[in-house]
Parts: sequence; structure tokens; C-alpha cells
Amino acid sequence: MNKPQAKLITNRSNISYLSGFTGSSGFMLLTKNKNYLFTDSRYIERAKNTIKKGIEIVDVTKVWRNPKELEESWQKILRKHRIKVLGVEEDNLTVAKFKKFKKISKPKNGKIKFTDISGEIESKREIKTGIEIKLIQKSQRINEKAFTEIKKIVQAARRNSNSISEVDLAWKIRELSHKYGAEDIAFEPIVAFGKNSAIPHHQPGEIHLKKDDVVLIDMGVKYKGYCSDMTRTLLPQKPSFRQKEIYTIVLNAQKEAIKKIHAGITGKKADSYSRAIIEKAGYGDYYEHAGGHGIGLDIHESPSLSVNYTKKLKKNSVITVEPGIYIPGEFGVRIEDMILLTAHGNKNLTFS
Repeated sequence: MNKPQAKLITNRSNISYLSGFTGSSGFMLLTKNKNYLFTDSRYIERAKNTIKKGIEIVDVTKVWRNPKELEESWQKILRKHRIKVLGVEEDNLTVAKFKKFKKISKPKNGKIKFTDISGEIESKREIKTGIEIKLIQKSQRINEKAFTEIKKIVQAARRNSNSISEVDLAWKIRELSHKYGAEDIAFEPIVAFGKNSAIPHHQPGEIHLKKDDVVLIDMGVKYKGYCSDMTRTLLPQKPSFRQKEIYTIVLNAQKEAIKKIHAGITGKKADSYSRAIIEKAGYGDYYEHAGGHGIGLDIHESPSLSVNYTKKLKKNSVITVEPGIYIPGEFGVRIEDMILLTAHGNKNLTFS
């Protein structure tokens, strides 16, 4: 494979990571001597005020409207840096966009070759800086403040027979996240009552809370671009033996995994710690998703805690640990914390 002499970055999270730019329209070109951010007039002023020093901003407003001018401007930069091999993020580019870049990159003399660099920037993003870790922690503190209020709402609804719907509670998560300082939610909240909690990624509906329902809440917020993620399962005031049994198995599985996970082991190994306990208890067939995932600018990013992830976990990466058991037609339990990996263990970033 030819080594790229420059890299075309189109993934929005990667652009934010590399430049600090958060606009919804733009791409970057990374060369050996200079990095460029291409965007249009809607975001030029924002870019000037937010991106890292040393990155040249290219306003593409006018050239976007003139294909010939766009082609000439783009090729001028490619010639300036003597680029013959261009790396592209194939897993991010649509076919249409790739064809467009391929067309405008074709010089009159010679040929530009393309090579896939998918995952390269994401791999660098796994290792968090001290600033990134602080932002993730702040994101989680906001998440926990919102959850504390959500828990009170559920408890009050149970006591007073003041029924609330899943969709109402999901909306309340949005409101409270904003109240406590989040810029947005990290993903659509999962709120599941009763038998709906047996659906790992249930979409909240109009079903109302019953006194003896298990309640599963998966929620996260964004703070200065960084995500948090936490799942809690709330049992009724007088849980059944089966509800307590399943909850205890999942909690013990999660505790055991957190106790053992550290940098240097594979994602597969990390996943096995909680999975082994659930399988030993006879519920292996009811735990079908991965045991966790990386988190940062994206709610799901590298690495993964799964049976297929054989790469080693890295020091200073932040991951979730989220075992679960889901009994169709009855209820489900999932418990999820975020942890920071260290050389000899980890630090739990989830307090609630």
C-alpha cells in the first residue's frame, strides 16, 4: 500500500479533534508542512475564533458554485505540496462525495492515487489528554445531576400513583441536562418500563409507569463536545425475588469486570470478565450485546469490549462497562459506568 503524502479528513468528530472546528460543513487536508480547514461563509468567523493555531482556513463559498474554479483551487494546493497519494476516510465518505474528490483531484499530467486511512485518527483519539478527561468528567457530573432528579420523579410517581410515560421521562432528561449545563444530549435517552426494559435499545413510547415496573434508564449528555454515558436500572420498592436475583447478578458481573479491567488486555478479555459471571449464573443467552465501548467526542468510539475485539486497550482511554440480562416479556437489567484505564487498573468516573 502506498503511504499517503496527505490526508483528507471528512469525519466531523475527527475534524473537531484535530482542529477544534465544530461546524456542520467542512473538511480538512493534512499535509507534511501545513494543515487546511475548508468551510463556507456560514462558518468562517466561527472557525477564526475557535480553531487551533497554524491551520489555514480556506473559504470555499464561491468555488463550490463553480466546479472549474473548485478543481483549479484544489489542484493548486495538491501541486504545492507535491501530493501523489491522498489518504481518505472511506468509512465516512459517501460514494458521491468520493467521486467528487476523485474528479477534482485528477491532474492534467500524472495521477492521484487514493488509499484508505479509516480508523487512523480514531485510534489516536482513544488516548485521552488530561483536558479531555476533565471534560468527560464534567459531562458525567452533569449527567448525574440530571439522573438524581429523574430518580426522584420515578420514586414520586410510584408513591403517589402519579403515572408518567416513558416519552415524558425521556423529555425530562433533555430539560434537566440543559438546566445543569449540557450543550446537548449525547444520544436519545433510553427509558423503558416493565417488559420494555427487556429490549436493550428500546425507544420510549406512551406506556405509563406501573408501581411494580422495573425501570431502565440509559442517558448521557455532551459538554464542550465530550460525551458521558450511564445506565441505571431502578427496581420497584418491593421487588420480586427474580428481579432482585437478576439485578444482583448483573451488578456483581459489572463490579468484577471493573475490578479486573486495565490497559494492556484485549477488548475481548475485558468483555469476558462480566460475561463469564452471567454465563455461570445460567443467563448467558440473555446477554447478547458487547460489554462496553470507548467514549469521547462520539458516544461510541474505539475501543470495543466485545468477543471480536482482539486489540489491546490503551492507557488513558475512557470506556464503558455495561453488562446486562434481558428476559423477553418480563424485564431487563443493565448497569453501566464509565472508567478511565490506567496501567495497573482503572478509575471509575461514575459516582451515582
